[in-house]
Amino acid sequence: MTTGRRVPGTTPRRWRVLVPVVVTGLAGVLLAWALRTSGGFPGVALARVIADGAGALVLGLAALPRLAERLEVAWRPLAALAGAWFAAEFTVLVCEAAEIVGVPVRALGAAEFGTFLTRLSGGQIGIAILFCTGAIACYAAVAFRGPESASADLVLVFAAVALALRPITGHMSQQVFGSVLAAVHALAAACWLGLLLAMAVVLRTRGEWAATLPRYSALAAPLVVAVALTGLIDGLVRLGGLAPLWSTGYGRILLAKLAVLLVLVGLGWWWRTSWVARAANHRVTAETSLRNATIEVTVMALAFGLAATLAVTA
Repeated sequence: MTTGRRVPGTTPRRWRVLVPVVVTGLAGVLLAWALRTSGGFPGVALARVIADGAGALVLGLAALPRLAERLEVAWRPLAALAGAWFAAEFTVLVCEAAEIVGVPVRALGAAEFGTFLTRLSGGQIGIAILFCTGAIACYAAVAFRGPESASADLVLVFAAVALALRPITGHMSQQVFGSVLAAVHALAAACWLGLLLAMAVVLRTRGEWAATLPRYSALAAPLVVAVALTGLIDGLVRLGGLAPLWSTGYGRILLAKLAVLLVLVGLGWWWRTSWVARAANHRVTAETSLRNATIEVTVMALAFGLAATLAVTA
């Protein structure tokens, strides 16, 4: 490196934080299924929560140097995560195609899958998402060999497009400013989770947390507001009133998601008055910061699991 800035650490121990995040995200899908009380198990939601989580972390790793100038993008793990994102999105497409055809995934034929990809809007959107995630994986793999000339801005653009494409073409696209609200909701949620998760797997010293955490905390507040407002508007428009909040599966999942969000808001307020202030003054160890960040992203993952099921619930 000619700049003397530190390349983020990516030791295997740090990446263990992903285990509780993945488990809790899948648990969120199971909880939403139980709240739905009708219909089959939403298998596509399992793949979707993995895809959404991987996409958020890719976005977070690419954006993290904007919070701390001494950090650089960890291109090799970013390439691996983008590959996992691609695989998860492909799985989402297969599950969606099987649902449209009305057959189990194992019985989906190649011709039927091809028809779904080329003739239906859901398949065409999926192809665009696969292109974006594949492009990120290839670019990151090349950037790892020559990081001096690589730009994280390209990753941020492709990741943002991939994360927003499916929401902006959903049911909210039929409403005035619906696509805008859906895009804001998806990107704000991804930034909120992705940046903190990236910090948990990258930051190694007390000084790095002191430099990065206050900036993230200041950014998290407007992200939470954006997620809450856009999600509430989306849900109420979809339900058409307040009564369906407890009389329909969609409404019950939305209420559970709101409850998790309130827990996160309370946790964020507590961190601001304790962890963030002390970390900024170098009075918190890196291990404590890692533990606190792991707690928060794990709770966030529960919300992502609920949201993944909500997206495929009529």
